[in-house]
Parts: sequence; structure tokens; C-alpha cells
Amino acid sequence: VQLVESGGNLVEAGGSLTLSCTASGFTFDDYGIGWFRQAPGKEREAVSAISHIDETTFYDGHSYYANSVTGRFTISSDSAKNTVYLQMNRLTPEDTAVYYCARTEGVDGSTWHFDLFYDLWGQGTRVTVSP
Repeated sequence: VQLVESGGNLVEAGGSLTLSCTASGFTFDDYGIGWFRQAPGKEREAVSAISHIDETTFYDGHSYYANSVTGRFTISSDSAKNTVYLQMNRLTPEDTAVYYCARTEGVDGSTWHFDLFYDLWGQGTRVTVSP
């Protein structure tokens, strides 16, 4: 049971990157996935999340974004590949961080940004944005 992030790199400000989070060992469609990041010397913060679609609960496949990335980042999911993507555009040096994906049984608009709702974490992928 694991999550593996990839796609981190060094990019110039204004550039784009797409991060991938590939799941294995569990039923992908039963869970939502969140992206968090931790910049040097700072606390980990929530970036985005996508809840799973489950007709038996209230979780309906919504996506959520931190204010700092709204309009620049897009989260998407490919069930066939057990992968969640984070497309990051118009990157700035403030986006420099290690990015982690994490699994959640379900979040909504009021809970998605709390890491206590996530029970499985990847090892992280580093994104560096140069000025």
C-alpha cells in the first residue's frame, strides 16, 4: 500500500510542471487524494485535494484549492492509471517546496486542508522555482 509522487523538477518562474501521484495496493476509487507542500523552514500546507466519487456518501468528486494556487493549479484524477495529477502553471519562487500526496477516506470543503484526515502519505517530490 503506497503512494508515489513524481514530476518534481527545477523550473524558472512563470513555467509549468505536472506532478503525479500513483497509488498501489488499495482500491483507488474508494479514496480521495490531497496534495500538500512544505517549503524550507515552513510548516506543511494544503495545496489541493480531490474527493472520491461515492454514491453512498456525500463525497462527490469535488476538487479544492488553496487560495494561493487557485487559478494556477489544477488537480485531476485518472482511475484507469490509479493516478492523481497536479498541473501547476505560472509558478513562482513561493511555490518552491517538497510536494506530498496523501490519501483520504473523504473530505469536503471544510476539512480537505487538515492533514489529520489523510492516512497514507507519499515520500514527496521536490519542486524548485528559480526567479
